[in-house]
This record gives sequence, C-alpha cells and structure tokens, in this order.
Amino acid sequence: MAKILIPTPLRPYTDKQDAVDATGATVGELLADLTKRHAGLKAHLYNEQGKLRSFVNVYVNDEDIRYLQKEQTPVGTSDTVSIIPSVAGGVGEEKGYGPFSTAAVAEKGAYTLSSLPELTNDEIKRYSRHLIMPEVGVEGQRKLKAAKVLCIGAGGLGSPAAMYLAAAGVGTLGLVDFDVVDFSNLQRQILHGTPDVGRSKLASARDRLNALNPNVTIESHEIALSSQNALELFEPYDVILDGTDNFPTRYLVNDACVLLGKPNAYGSIFRFEGQASVFATKGGPCYRCLYPEPPPPGLVPSCAEGGVLGVLPGIIGVIQATEALKLIMNVGEPLIGRFLIFDALRMKFRELKLRKEPDCPVCGTHATIKQLIDYEQFCGITPAAPEPVAVNKATEITSVELKQRLDRGDALRIVDVREPNEYQINRIPGSVLIPLGDVPKRQNELDPNDEIVVHCKMGTRSAKAADFLRSVGFKRVLNLKGGILDWVEKVDPSQPKY
Repeated sequence: MAKILIPTPLRPYTDKQDAVDATGATVGELLADLTKRHAGLKAHLYNEQGKLRSFVNVYVNDEDIRYLQKEQTPVGTSDTVSIIPSVAGGVGEEKGYGPFSTAAVAEKGAYTLSSLPELTNDEIKRYSRHLIMPEVGVEGQRKLKAAKVLCIGAGGLGSPAAMYLAAAGVGTLGLVDFDVVDFSNLQRQILHGTPDVGRSKLASARDRLNALNPNVTIESHEIALSSQNALELFEPYDVILDGTDNFPTRYLVNDACVLLGKPNAYGSIFRFEGQASVFATKGGPCYRCLYPEPPPPGLVPSCAEGGVLGVLPGIIGVIQATEALKLIMNVGEPLIGRFLIFDALRMKFRELKLRKEPDCPVCGTHATIKQLIDYEQFCGITPAAPEPVAVNKATEITSVELKQRLDRGDALRIVDVREPNEYQINRIPGSVLIPLGDVPKRQNELDPNDEIVVHCKMGTRSAKAADFLRSVGFKRVLNLKGGILDWVEKVDPSQPKY
C-alpha cells in the first residue's frame, strides 16, 4: 500500500484522517481505491466524465507530475502521494527577479540609487535594526521607502501583512477593501479592534497603520476590485499582495499581475492549513499554471463555512509580507516556482515544486488571454435572474416557511450537516446531526419516504447534501435557504450567531 496525504478541506470525507493507505500500482489506481473506500471524495476529485479535475493537483514524493500522464504515473509502497486542491511560484536559483533588480531598473528607468529617497534621522533610528544587516543596509531601506505595495483585502491576511510592511518602512501602502468591521473579524483581523466594529475596514486600517508608522503613505481604495478597475489600480504599485478569499477575485488578481508584469505575493488559508507562493514574475509560473480552472461554485468551502484558526492568517500573511520585502530589496530566494504548505496542527512546512505551464492561457508561450475577462462567469457564478411569478421552489425552503410548517405540525425530518462543534453553538429544535462528510455512509439512518429539510451554516454544505440524497433516491429533500444564520436572524434571535 502507498500513503495518500489528504488536505484539510477533504478530511471530512475520510473520517477526518490526514493520511490514508490505498492499493494500486499507479496514481490512477490509488485514487480509484481511495474513492472506493471514501465515496464522498469522488465528486471533489473527478468530474462528471470521470476525469481528474483540473483544479486538483497530484504530487508523488513532492514532485509535480502534472506534465506526465498523471493517472498512469507508477507508484510503489514506499511512495507518498499528495492531493493539492485549490483552497478559496520560476526559478528559485535565478537572481534578478525583484522589481528593483538591475534588469528591472534598466527597463523601468527608475529607482536608481541616486533617485532613491534619503532617510531622515528619525527613520535611521526607527529602522536601525535593518540598517545594520548587510542584506538590507541603507540602500535596502531606501528601496523600501521608494516602494509601493498594494494589499488586496484588509482582513485576515491583509492585516498582518500590512502591519509588517508598514513597520518595515515600505513607503506607500495601498489597501483595497469595501467591507466594514464585524465582531467575527476580531478573532484574526488584527488591524481592527472592538471599538472599530461597524466602521469601514479601510478607516480602521488607516488609523492603525498611521499610529504604527506615520512615515508610510496609506492609499485607501474603498472599491470592489473588478475587471474594469484592476489594471489602472495595480499600475502604480511594484508588488501586489493577494489577501482575497474567493476564486473570481483570485483569478482576477493573477491575470492583472501577469498582464502588467507585477509580482503576486499569494497566500490562502483554511482551518489549520495555509499556502503561500510568488506568482507572475518573469520566467515564473502564475496561479493559473497551478490551477488552470476554478472548482465549481460551492464545492470548496469558504473560511466562513469551514472556519480558520485565528493565528493562521498571521503566519501566512507575514510570509507574504516577507516575500514582498525580499522582492523589493532583491535579496534571498523568493517563493518563485515553489509552493509552501503550512500545517499548524503539526507545525510542519512542506515545499512543492511548481513549473511554468507552457500552455498557460495567461502567461504561456501562446497566451490567449490578453485582457481581463468576466471572472464571475469564468468561475461559474452568474447573477441571480429575477424569479418568474410561477417558480418551482421544490428544492428550497426559507426559515419563515420552515417555522410555519413546524408550527402546523407537519412531519419534517430536519438534518443538520454541520460539524459537532458548530451544533453546540446553535441548532434548530428537533434536528439530527449528520456532518456532511458522514452523509453517504449514514444515509440509511434516514427514511427515503420522509420529507427532509437539510441545513448548515449558510446553505452551501446542505445544498451538496441535498443533491447527494436526491441522487440516491430521496424524493422529498429541501435545502434551508441561508442556513441556520437565517433561522437565527428571522425566527429565533435568542440564539447566538457565529
């Protein structure tokens, strides 16, 4: 048997195991055995045609096998296979990849040593621990003062990254966000405090960063990033730091960075696991090289659905900030062509090699994407069409409708597909807990003749559970629209929200 490492988002389907033994002489045989033992994984690994999904990468002993015939790759009993799906880097040895490298300076005709801003006496005191490092020194600090970094998002990843970039003396720090501070943000978004709840995140961030380092210019962009404004917005900046939490914006950031030649310091987080890399540098891979296509909407849970350890974005955000500083000063070996995976539970880092995809539609030799596209459409997200007067609502029920039917005494079986720890926070009276990953093996606990209402936190996981139950013969399955958050808001506000 060979060992298959299971990433955090897929562990609910393997009884929460992080590693599973499987039998087979090739990767394809191993995955077939894996999905036979754990049927819930099949929809995540294979499409309707039975082909391995393009947003699922497979590594054997940390070697990228995408350029081989993935499923025919032979494996032995001592081999380890890793599954690396997209969760919401290129030559590491090559020098001269930073935006302020000799080649880049010659191309841009800017940031020569004579044109770099001088440091004030106060700045020399502030940055003294940098100045005595030979890798930074006065010249490196002047490069930081001249630099402009744009952080997409002032949330979990953007908070620690922006704070350390400001503390390090990056001259201009741009922030893109249009959200307000919520109580649920405070567990991880350290730019904001309790008095900031209800304020604009950018107003809160500006106050915090100005207090941290008044020498840094903070540029606030309180807008929704889109294909119409991304190129103009990115143009003045030297490095883009991706702190997004959804696939359309992530692909938009990647493509804009490639088209403009801006390095993309990438990070993502989920539960106890984080990822980081540097994309879109000259000669290095981009995000599309790693994940050519996004997962279907709803297949990959968000942090709002799956949760995230509060300190995890601090670790990944600081790694992103570190990479940005290295690129600006042109020191060290950035994460170009390298994909870093961090497991907080085991305090382990793994590094996977990434190659530039020659056929990548954005950065490949014959790129077909020359301008920004509709990323909501690309990710399969379409605006909701106005409902016709006579609409079939047979697959969905609202919280108010559910309460009315329960009050009438209708025989409904309510199935909660969240995790046990979520069930302890709030619940619908009379509901039975069957976590999503357990639904396939516990379906026999439900009567196919019953009318069943499934729910989760917001409706995404329960939609998957409802689809599965219908596929195995359950005829009367309704998904609770908006999940228990909607129930608490509209039916039972005495229960806490999370």
